[in-house]
Amino acid sequence: MKSLFEFNVYKESSTVEVKKEFDVSLELLWNAWTTSELLDKWWAPRPYVTKTKSMEFKKGGTWLYAMVSPANEIHWCKNDYQEIEPLRKFVGLDAFCDENGKTDTSMPRTLWTCIFSKINDKVLLTITSKYETTNDLEKIIELGFKEGFTMALGNLDELKQRREENIRLHKEKKKAYYLKKKLATISGINEQKKTKLPPIQLQIL
Repeated sequence: MKSLFEFNVYKESSTVEVKKEFDVSLELLWNAWTTSELLDKWWAPRPYVTKTKSMEFKKGGTWLYAMVSPANEIHWCKNDYQEIEPLRKFVGLDAFCDENGKTDTSMPRTLWTCIFSKINDKVLLTITSKYETTNDLEKIIELGFKEGFTMALGNLDELKQRREENIRLHKEKKKAYYLKKKLATISGINEQKKTKLPPIQLQIL
């Protein structure tokens, strides 16, 4: 069954609401949104990559990061965290800025409200992006917000798939290791039998 994904623009309230369902644990999805190590792996739409300069995920804290193109074109951004309810909700005011975090007042700011809801074995993420004016909303849409954010959420899906593949490979390697170890032990016992070692030494093995 295809996971839920909705992207709705409400000009009358200058908001965008995105709903997406994830087949992961609540803890894993929360960490993907709140730790720089994981955010750097998926936040920027390709071909850009995210590079965090600093992050304090706490009320009053800031995430300062750059989105970097293959040609080393750099766009600095920040998110000022205003409210945090662990494993349920966080609110942050995003902005374009310089490398020191000084806000670029010529660009709209986005007030993000992200709500995480556990539904059976899945997590529904509801993201509301609020803008001061309809003009700000329209400017962000014209800059490709829908396409870029949809791509970023796709990166997050791929991150989950890579994690599952890594877990599978780790389990296979672990299984092969213990099988090899068991075979080596059996082989060692057989060699000892050939040399007719005393039974007490066989029991020690």
